[in-house]
Amino acid sequence: MTPMRLTAAATLLALAVAACGGTTKSSVTSAPAPAPASSSAAAEADPNAPLKEGLKLAFLPKQINNPYETIVDNAGIEAAKEYKGEAKEVGPSDASASSQISYINTLTQQGHDAILIAANDANAVCGPLQQARAKGIKVVSYDSDAAPECRDLFINQASSEEVGRSQVRLLADLIGKKGEIAILSATANATNQNTWITYMKDELTKPDYKDMKLVKVAYGDDDDQKSFTETQGLLQAYPNLKGIISPTTVGVSAAARYISGSKYKGKVVLTGLGTPNQMRQFVKDGTVEKFALWNPKDLGYLASYAAAALVSGQITGAQGETFKAGKLGERTIGAKGEVILGPPFTFEAANIDQFDF
Repeated sequence: MTPMRLTAAATLLALAVAACGGTTKSSVTSAPAPAPASSSAAAEADPNAPLKEGLKLAFLPKQINNPYETIVDNAGIEAAKEYKGEAKEVGPSDASASSQISYINTLTQQGHDAILIAANDANAVCGPLQQARAKGIKVVSYDSDAAPECRDLFINQASSEEVGRSQVRLLADLIGKKGEIAILSATANATNQNTWITYMKDELTKPDYKDMKLVKVAYGDDDDQKSFTETQGLLQAYPNLKGIISPTTVGVSAAARYISGSKYKGKVVLTGLGTPNQMRQFVKDGTVEKFALWNPKDLGYLASYAAAALVSGQITGAQGETFKAGKLGERTIGAKGEVILGPPFTFEAANIDQFDF
């Protein structure tokens, strides 16, 4: 992939900050399911162990036609080449709760060293992931977590609390902390979205936002057309709506597309989580003033190195362990096996042309 043009701010972000085929591993052995990441692991980590060569990794996004997840996965696939491993992306074309299960089962049968998953539903994928772990396959969730007992690590793009609260703060500044607002989410079961929304709702209880009212949480199912239609529905149902937060790259770009060609342009504020290439035209035409995200390439890169470190025995997933993630430097595992990439970054007209992803 073409390297991202990084400014100094983006560099700080990266350092502080969706048809199964393939090979079958010949050395898969049957073993008891590994302990949850939050428990003390039976095996001891060897931080000085070299990364194994020839590792087989598979990225399983929420859906393969999600532009954001494609960026993440492609970066992880490229990262695997740095440590002489092989990685691929497989997954469903829809983001339903059960759509990933058959892919997990197939990857388990193929005997990959690690499965990296952005879970559509934290619990629906738990059983199949535990079966994979019982066969010695490491499981790393990224972007959207699986239940902690069903994976070894979670690579979180940013602190969930910071994402949720910062989205409210961003919108509040743009609407003068007054008016009715709505949230356009992805699927109703998306772990990351629901966690962020919980913190958004909590942030809104603070005195600073006493004049802001959340009137609706709508779901576009990470589908472009449904998100477009849901935006239209929100604006028609709530004529006094002042702002919309869409913490999903599919949703925010679809909402921007609708607003840009409607009478609501310049009247209803839209923000959320999007990629610069998706949102550039809407920032430049005045539909969106500011939005946020992290570097999705770094998220995939970090997930890839974390999986390699697990398989190679450098880490077990226990809190306090550290590992080296290539160009992103040393990372520390936090509580419940969570590794945080870094804080969100705000994009606007003054800086958006400095980014290409």
